[in-house]
Amino acid sequence: MGFQKLLAYRKRFELAMDIFELSKSFPTEEKYSLTDQIRRSSRSVCANIAEAYRKRAYPKHFISKLSDADSENAETQVWLAFSESCNYISKKQKETLYNKSVEVGKLINFMINNPNKFGSI
Repeated sequence: MGFQKLLAYRKRFELAMDIFELSKSFPTEEKYSLTDQIRRSSRSVCANIAEAYRKRAYPKHFISKLSDADSENAETQVWLAFSESCNYISKKQKETLYNKSVEVGKLINFMINNPNKFGSI
């Protein structure tokens, strides 16, 4: 199985694409700040999950990269809160995306707490 088949990766990829589409409507003055930050952190979760999966033969490295994914996931939640507070997204949009992010966080934490279930290379 490749990392693309991991549920956490698939759900997070979908969420990153949702955020990308939504952030297209952010004001141009946010291009190099909020828009860039939320896109970067949301995509970084997927990249860190992929890197973790490639390091699964080394449990400490696996967990470390998953911890990075979890941190980026939390960062995305902060940018979602700013997006709502700046009135770039509705409360409902924020809650939907935030809840999906929480779900991914639970999947990442399951992986962190159960590295043996993901096998070695």
